[in-house]
Amino acid sequence: MQVHQLAYFVAVARTRHFTRAADETGVSQPTLSKQIRVLENSLGAALFVRSRGGVELTSAGEALLPHARRILLEVEAATRSVHEVAQLRRGRVRLGATPSMCDGLVPDALTTFRARHPGIELEVREGSSGLLRRDLLEGRLDVALLIASAGTSTPHLETTPVLRERLVLASPADAAVPDEIAIADLRHLPLVAFREGYDLREMTNRAFARAGVSPTIAIEGGEMGGVLRFVEAGLGHAVVPGMVIGARPGLRASQLVDPPLERIIAISHHPTDALPLTVRVFVSELVDHLRHIDTADVAQV
Repeated sequence: MQVHQLAYFVAVARTRHFTRAADETGVSQPTLSKQIRVLENSLGAALFVRSRGGVELTSAGEALLPHARRILLEVEAATRSVHEVAQLRRGRVRLGATPSMCDGLVPDALTTFRARHPGIELEVREGSSGLLRRDLLEGRLDVALLIASAGTSTPHLETTPVLRERLVLASPADAAVPDEIAIADLRHLPLVAFREGYDLREMTNRAFARAGVSPTIAIEGGEMGGVLRFVEAGLGHAVVPGMVIGARPGLRASQLVDPPLERIIAISHHPTDALPLTVRVFVSELVDHLRHIDTADVAQV
């Protein structure tokens, strides 16, 4: 049983005439008649009773007709859905990003993409880079913005570095902190620390270890939004990406020196050839968006 045979059958059932049905479906009458016979043979039952007055459905034809109509409607709907996705009118992208990127980079990138493709559904999940890689591998995400670890790669994933991001010391706007401060000198300041396992927490810990000093932790265990609010409230200082401070007038940034702290932002996903069209387009436009960011806090890789 073929879809085109069902289409011919429904056309004959509607018109009660083989020639008119052939004209409607754009085939010759002999071709249509042959395909109806093939369909009847495959089903083992006659579908029409032919007479000089026209064509009538047999009981077998009456039984087949609602199923044939439903199948044709489902095929039409499936074809339409594929065309809509192919033309980027529908679809879904599941994006993962670290909390700092959700606070800094992601909103503008998603706004740009939504303006171009309003029919594409976007789902965003926050997490550490390690959790985002796991979710990618397990199929819970399509693409992730994460921190690239030097000298490491994840099998079965393509990871493309796109930005070098500068970290700064966030302080209350009225704090007496110099515009530049060495990592070792942070030991004199009360710090608001991110929770264990957080990318920024681990990076800051390594910086203190290299400088041979121990930090003074005032508050421990926060996420990005909470850490920034704690700093605004005057509870301490925090090492954060420079881009998250711009929209917060209650904070000021001091450049970290001796050494400066930077991290690499990367886009990670399954091999491009295996990605759905909507995800491929999203990745392409996200890379283009990030590579045209104009801010002193990031540089192109």
